[in-house]
Amino acid sequence: MTTKVLITGMSGLIGGAVQRRLAGRYQLTALNRREVADVPTVQADISDLAAIRPAFVGQDVVVHLAAVLGERAGWHAINRVNIDGTYNVLEAARAAGVKRVVFASSGTVVAGWEQDEPYASLVSGAYDRVQAPWPLLTHQTPVRPRGLYGASKAAGEALARAFADESEMSVICLRIGRVVQEDRPIHSRDYSIWCSQSDVAQMVERCISAPPSVHFDIFYAVSENRWGYRDIAHARQVLGYAPEGRAEDYRTT
Repeated sequence: MTTKVLITGMSGLIGGAVQRRLAGRYQLTALNRREVADVPTVQADISDLAAIRPAFVGQDVVVHLAAVLGERAGWHAINRVNIDGTYNVLEAARAAGVKRVVFASSGTVVAGWEQDEPYASLVSGAYDRVQAPWPLLTHQTPVRPRGLYGASKAAGEALARAFADESEMSVICLRIGRVVQEDRPIHSRDYSIWCSQSDVAQMVERCISAPPSVHFDIFYAVSENRWGYRDIAHARQVLGYAPEGRAEDYRTT
């Protein structure tokens, strides 16, 4: 039987990459504020729990990508969508008997560490100041969010942990790196945290298909970047992640 997967925020950049990878392999439904081409779409806002509940009925897995990005929208919108909305998605999934939720968290939950060395030099491109090997941030490193957006994603991870602990539903958090429309590093910081569209879609699929024994976990979704500081060994070991992208392949100097 084909696994039924509900994806929130499918009309976004990452949602499109995930849709392309999963199409034909899973039975997809979108939960989106606007229609998604070629996919059955339930049009609703995740901040409205009653409105989104019907979309979860009969689904096996939910991939929660919908979010307010960055700081410009202000705290009210960030809180409404990224925190209240994430609670609503988790609660609707739990109530509907969904087996697993894949939560799109963000590397910004640990980006505050970039104020300290050696991470400050890595993200600024001052590689001559860094001596290898440098300590990688792992899924067990204490969170240090950057900005209100990062704080909202850290709150989402805390909600994910609580729902996993208090129900039979598996919840996996993906700390996604820098995914851009150009699908290549743009700024010096990107050479540490870039994730190709193909690699983030691969990570989502590997989370969907992870064994039931993965009840709760946190993984970094970044490509295999020479100057990276976020650990992907855990994703390799548990999920079989095999990144194809490398940020340094795009360096011209």
